[in-house]
Amino acid sequence: MPSTRITNAPAVVPLVQVNPQVTDAITQTDVAVVGEAPAVGIGSLYQTLSNSVAMASANEVFSQQQANIEYQAASTHAVSFLLSLF
Repeated sequence: MPSTRITNAPAVVPLVQVNPQVTDAITQTDVAVVGEAPAVGIGSLYQTLSNSVAMASANEVFSQQQANIEYQAASTHAVSFLLSLF
């Protein structure tokens, strides 16, 4: 396969002097992002965990409420049966 070559492109990209304040700002931003990443990750984990615990608690409360309704129905039926014997 023949190689295609761009003839009008320069062979070497000329180096450009960049203001040191620009490189410092970019470096500080990168360091801030890298430094904050673990804290953001742990914060997200804590929120997810607390949401899961809250949902588990809500489900437990719902289960207890349903069980109490069933117990009340069974008690009512038993009392009704006992009263029908007299």
